[in-house]
Amino acid sequence: MKRRGNAVEYKKDKFFEKMDRIGLALSYGDVRLRTGQSNVTPGEVDLKTRFSRNVPLNCPIVSSPMDTVTEHKMAIEMAKLGGLGIIHRALSPKEQALEVARVKFYLNGLIKKPICVKAEEKVENILRMIEEKGFLFRSFPVLDSNGRVVGILTNNDFEFCADLQATAGEIMSKDLITVNEYPPLESVFEIMRKNKKKVLPVVDRDGFPTGMFIYSDIKRIVTGSSTAYNVDANGNLRVGAAIGVGEAELERVELCLKKGVDVVVIDTAHGDSQGVYSTLEMLKEIKKIYPNLDLVVGNISEAESAKRLADAGVDGIKVGQGPGSICTTRIVAGVGCPQVTAVYDCAKAVRGTGIPICADGGIEYSGDIPIAIGAGAETVMLGNMLSGTLESPGEVIMRRGFPVKKYRGMGSLGAMEKSKASRERYGQVADAKDKLVPEGVEGVVPFKGPVEPIVFQLLGGLRSGMGYVGAATIVELKEKADFRRISRAGLSESHPHGITITEDVPNYERKGD
Repeated sequence: MKRRGNAVEYKKDKFFEKMDRIGLALSYGDVRLRTGQSNVTPGEVDLKTRFSRNVPLNCPIVSSPMDTVTEHKMAIEMAKLGGLGIIHRALSPKEQALEVARVKFYLNGLIKKPICVKAEEKVENILRMIEEKGFLFRSFPVLDSNGRVVGILTNNDFEFCADLQATAGEIMSKDLITVNEYPPLESVFEIMRKNKKKVLPVVDRDGFPTGMFIYSDIKRIVTGSSTAYNVDANGNLRVGAAIGVGEAELERVELCLKKGVDVVVIDTAHGDSQGVYSTLEMLKEIKKIYPNLDLVVGNISEAESAKRLADAGVDGIKVGQGPGSICTTRIVAGVGCPQVTAVYDCAKAVRGTGIPICADGGIEYSGDIPIAIGAGAETVMLGNMLSGTLESPGEVIMRRGFPVKKYRGMGSLGAMEKSKASRERYGQVADAKDKLVPEGVEGVVPFKGPVEPIVFQLLGGLRSGMGYVGAATIVELKEKADFRRISRAGLSESHPHGITITEDVPNYERKGD
């Protein structure tokens, strides 16, 4: 890396300038990173990065806001692994906000607005509420008729309740320990450990609830057993939510913010649109109402588009028009730029602004991730690689004797028929099947089991790539990366050849050529 005036230049700039001169745009299969002298081992690298200006990650993997990829289960697991999940918008605003809440309440280091129950409320009704709301917790402050905390309901109280017609006041724990402020988590941990309390309500001087601490999550944070978790300042998992454009989408933002969403993604097929309620106008409108909310906008694939979004005040940019395995935009519409060139061009356009780039789509192997980051991204967004997992939405079905799960593009005919949000993402307003022009397909992928081993292998490949380049951090990888263009023969040589593979490995499967 060197500077020319105020401009920063990287080794890779000459490579991409040469490709640009001959009019060639490149994708992941067209290039490989150059290796260099290195004193960095894979186990030493630091994978911390950012999805947007103010939303950090412990690893650069973000799950795509697709209805067959990211709802609360995937978002929870992604945050626990250090990444981030973006809840899709093919849901009603209330349903989407509930999905956000399920992620934010999964860890309860500090709940500033705990859900409370009245002392006279029947256990049966409380259990019904838990089921209907899909709550993943069973700890509630119990309030008297004046709204003051008089007890606590925990899972134990429900477990040992023999009469569902009993009231919360009758089965609650009355031996309360409370605090009147938000002490450091270490102090909270000691109070709870000393008094053997799993729940610690926070009340004001008049006894009204202002928060609640949960022991299991405080313990994870204080003892360091959750150091990989991507959590906010209150110890709750981070989560994002996708929205579209239009006045109605402001309701999504408001409801998701009330549930504690960390970042909002304005998610459209063309993120560089102008006019009434275009992406640019939507960005400006939300920033006017919520100036402190981080907004990521996508998708784009050109440098000039990145510059316009940067000038409009975006906090992150999502790059990728048509590289996804289920996307047909480039074939149907004849537009788009191969992903490595798109990422490089957009990243270079906003170099020095502090705006992170997310490379969305086209990742087939773990080795594509260091290539994407080397080209200028700070994160990668995955759909196909995370689909078909235990945490992805949908049921496991049998097809020709093998377990599979459905996977489809948000521009697929099925997604467009089901969801107005999917139609709007691609600028289509018709809802009749014969009037829709899909830009994606739908199908099935093998059931892959839990997502954690997949992410482990992906990060392992990234760590190895960083070691070969000699980059100890994500920032260093962006700065040090340089590329070679390879031929089709070079790509073929890169794969195993001259052998019949008899033993499967967890990080390699030959994709269709």
